Amino acid sequence: MKTEKRVQKFRSIEEMNKVPAPERAGSDFERFLRHCARWWSIAPKHYPRGVFKFRTLEDAQKAREKYR
Repeated sequence: MKTEKRVQKFRSIEEMNKVPAPERAGSDFERFLRHCARWWSIAPKHYPRGVFKFRTLEDAQKAREKYR
C-alpha cells in the first residue's frame, strides 16, 4: 500500500499557492482502517488473558512491568 510521493519545486509563494492541495483517494472508512493499522504497528500491546491475583503490590508491579 505504498504510494509514490512526488516532490514539487516552486520559484515563488504565489506559484505554490496556485497548485491545489493533494487529496487521497478512498473513503473515510478506508482512512480509519489505515489509521488503526498504523496505530497497532507503532504500539502493539499484548496482554495475557485472564484475571490474576498477587500476594504483594511489588509482585503486581513486576508483572505489570513485564508487559509494558
